[in-house]
Amino acid sequence: MGKKDKKKDKLKKRLTDKYRLVVLNENTFEERFSLKLSRLNVFVLGGVFSILLIAVTTVLIAFTPIKEYIPGYSSSQLKADAVKLTFEADSLKIKLAVLENYTKALIPVLTGEIEAESIDSIQTKARQRVINESLLNASKEDSLFREKIESENRFAIQQNTNSNVKIVFFAPLSGTVSQNFDSNSKHFAVDIVAKTGTPIKAIADGTVIFSDWNTETGYVILLKHSNDYISVYKHNGNLLKQQGDFVKSGEVIATVGSTGELTTGAHLHFELWSGGYAVNPTNFIDFK
Repeated sequence: MGKKDKKKDKLKKRLTDKYRLVVLNENTFEERFSLKLSRLNVFVLGGVFSILLIAVTTVLIAFTPIKEYIPGYSSSQLKADAVKLTFEADSLKIKLAVLENYTKALIPVLTGEIEAESIDSIQTKARQRVINESLLNASKEDSLFREKIESENRFAIQQNTNSNVKIVFFAPLSGTVSQNFDSNSKHFAVDIVAKTGTPIKAIADGTVIFSDWNTETGYVILLKHSNDYISVYKHNGNLLKQQGDFVKSGEVIATVGSTGELTTGAHLHFELWSGGYAVNPTNFIDFK
């Protein structure tokens, strides 16, 4: 035990022995600076200085832009810009695909492969039906009676639209109408609520002129029917027909879903267009 105590005392003495650090002028040997030190003080000061240096370096790298100059690190702003540009590129790619499909759908119309019904023959027949009263030798009573009947039927097409339509439409879906057609709020459609996966049927015979994805309205399919009618089905879950397919009335073309950014739940957004104008689907179809 005595030897161990002597070794401890000797080590303690070495650590606590004082030394003087003197800085002298080389020419005059004048003392400029002196400092009393011990081995223990040097170890403690060196350790404290090392800890402070590590802490300051860590703070500079973690909380200042200086880390961008260290190999392997990249700018956070550069990462954010890269992510933003990636999303914008994907959005532009989708919009370009939609535009290409829309252009392809218009090509048959522009090239004359799909001909719209001409009304020239109807107008010609109407002009030929003008009655020359002088040739008929109609009496005064006959003229008054004919004028009365013509005045009653003059606006028959506008007043009895449903009875004069040459095409019968099939209900695309049976369900609850959550929002009706309202031209004032620019809601040119009828929203029908139904369970996800419910079949959606074609309202009449027609040709698929568009069938693809849209960012705002999800999966969309458009059918062109006779008499210049176009039916539009939006927010579908799945599309079962492709562009150019011919479908029969009542044939399943899609399923109910909730796709697109503007959807509020599982439903069908149904539009009906005639001659380039939106019409109220409830005037032609019973959704109950």
